[in-house]
Amino acid sequence: MYDIAKGSIEIDGQDIQKVTKASLRENIAIVPQTPVFLEDRSIFHNITYGRPNASMTDTIKACRAAQIHKRILMLRGGYDTLMTDARLSQGELQRIAIARALVKDSHILLLDEATSALDANTEYEIQKALVSARKGRTTLIIAHRLSTVKNADTICVLGDGRIIEQGAHNELILKDSEYARLWSKHIGSKKTRRLSRARRSQF
Repeated sequence: MYDIAKGSIEIDGQDIQKVTKASLRENIAIVPQTPVFLEDRSIFHNITYGRPNASMTDTIKACRAAQIHKRILMLRGGYDTLMTDARLSQGELQRIAIARALVKDSHILLLDEATSALDANTEYEIQKALVSARKGRTTLIIAHRLSTVKNADTICVLGDGRIIEQGAHNELILKDSEYARLWSKHIGSKKTRRLSRARRSQF
């Protein structure tokens, strides 16, 4: 989205400064933290926005993968329902955003804090949808929730705008450095939430 000041960004050895912005963006699909929709259009048009010639079959396939197809069918107008009339939850809107990325069928998928604003149950459902979304694609995941990146081939830990360590999850845990510290904190917070729910269930 921005020109870099120095160095280069390459995709398959190709400097992106030497390709057109149109061709670059055609090959990238994005799922942002807060999905943006054309609210005066139907759910179908919102999902196929990045690929206007997508068929209903392709759209349904993407929605099944994103685990939102059944919810759409529950709406009175189905895929023809206007976004303003759908009254979907934040998690459901996020799954529609995932379906839109899948329909576009780009080589690169960028997930920008795609689950950070969601509750644990909704995040779990979306994580399952993202497993389908990542198949056959290069996926870049930007996240604070470490559960989102645990299964990535390479994890880059940033500090003060720089990469301070990188490697697979197990490699970084064995290093006992910043990622390991963050993971330990993440596991501790999950245990605390489980204990909190257990205590509430006793009353």
